Amino acid sequence: MISRRSFLGGLAAATVGAPLLARTAGAAPLAPLSLTIANESGAGPLWTYVVGTDLASGRQCRLSPDGALVPVSEADNGPDGYTDYAIEVSGSRTLSLPQGVSGRIYVAIGEKLKFRCNPGNALAYPAGWVTADPNYPVLHDCAEFTYDGAGMHCNTTMVDMLSVPLAIELSGAHQQSTGRLRDGGRAAVFSALAGTPGFENLVLGDLRVISPGHGLDAGRFANDYLAGWIDEVWNHYRSNTMTVTAGARTFTGSVQGEQFVFDGGVRPFAKPSTRDVLFCDGALNAPNDGVTGPVAATLGAGFNRGVLTDTGAQPVADAGTYYLRSNVNHYSRIMHENTVDGKAYGFAFDDVCEHASYIEDPSPTSMRVTVTPF
Repeated sequence: MISRRSFLGGLAAATVGAPLLARTAGAAPLAPLSLTIANESGAGPLWTYVVGTDLASGRQCRLSPDGALVPVSEADNGPDGYTDYAIEVSGSRTLSLPQGVSGRIYVAIGEKLKFRCNPGNALAYPAGWVTADPNYPVLHDCAEFTYDGAGMHCNTTMVDMLSVPLAIELSGAHQQSTGRLRDGGRAAVFSALAGTPGFENLVLGDLRVISPGHGLDAGRFANDYLAGWIDEVWNHYRSNTMTVTAGARTFTGSVQGEQFVFDGGVRPFAKPSTRDVLFCDGALNAPNDGVTGPVAATLGAGFNRGVLTDTGAQPVADAGTYYLRSNVNHYSRIMHENTVDGKAYGFAFDDVCEHASYIEDPSPTSMRVTVTPF
């Protein structure tokens, strides 16, 4: 989670707010964080799993019920081939999360999740958008976090799917919250997608809705859905110039031949496919370099939001101008329309101009992840 923000090079905070300040050298390590998982859904039983990477060792790990970061191991696989890292939540449960870990907080309702530890002690995570995945029939979802020397950085995410509605509250230097759906929001999301031409097959019964990128890979979404919009952008910038502002830097470019060429050492961009736009990858891959990365993120966000031809000055911060075209990422639009604060991670670079369901605090004391009513 934190890595996909790091290469924005100041882009995410360029127009709204200010970036988190790093802790000074020699600062004392942060104390373990009080992490509460609460079930307000009215459904159950509920289990949680805190899994990720130990930042000191680079090893994959899990949080034990007593607050220890335990390396995962192939030996953890039981007779059925899967681990049992589940921590039962009855109403609510408070855990102690040590500093120095980056990962995900999963919740599962009704059935436990099946995590397999593969050779090399590599944990296979659930992929609810894949029908062959053993966790496909389980209601589950996750929040993402990094708790490091600069504090807690966390978000809810719909980048892959929405199944279980979650909200995060973070206490420390500030009191913050994000991710909460509006009353009836889950049903509203399912209904809106079902009623949007081209997006209706992203609704998988009452289990979940999946992102159009995963839908494309599964044959449930057209692989040329954005082709006309991509051609329009490419043709527009054959005779117009785009200027991308990322923090204190600007990059200027136009389409030359079949490539979008920018100055300042930015890698030229081939014309992306619909899949590239939806995943913000492929031709729009954003390296962690502070140069090509911010421009790629701007293009990815602008394609998904439908604003790249509105103005040559990018990125566009005004959310009121997003998703007004017919052929844009309406999955992301619907997610934003159904959150209380209007913020969501509808695609990978939804944090461009700070529209993602992301919060952070340099001196956190507690964090609460709530499974909200369906």
